[in-house]
Amino acid sequence: MAEVKEMTNKRARRTRSKIRRVSKGRPRLSVFRSSKNISAQIIDDAAGRTIVAASSLDKDLRESLAKGSDKAAAAIVGKAVAERALKAGVKDVVFDRGGYVYHGRVKTLAEAAREAGLNF
Repeated sequence: MAEVKEMTNKRARRTRSKIRRVSKGRPRLSVFRSSKNISAQIIDDAAGRTIVAASSLDKDLRESLAKGSDKAAAAIVGKAVAERALKAGVKDVVFDRGGYVYHGRVKTLAEAAREAGLNF
């Protein structure tokens, strides 16, 4: 189990180092996926603060979800984080998959955020 966690952390570090090289000052859209929920936040690394966030645990989103751990929930969270980002004035971001494979819920969240107006 420790080896799996170590490999995931290694992938996340590798991904974030590539993101730093290509970001050019853009904030990053970071995804966290657990077995029961999914969340995303847009982080300004220069200032060290979270600009906007959305999660399947948010009260307004939880009501419309059957479960927090399926593709439908990922799509709703992706759309919500994109709408909140556009409202905050953020249009261009860098996608940080956080060591997760770009497949399934992570891919669905990214596609929903793109459709809602984020550029990455």
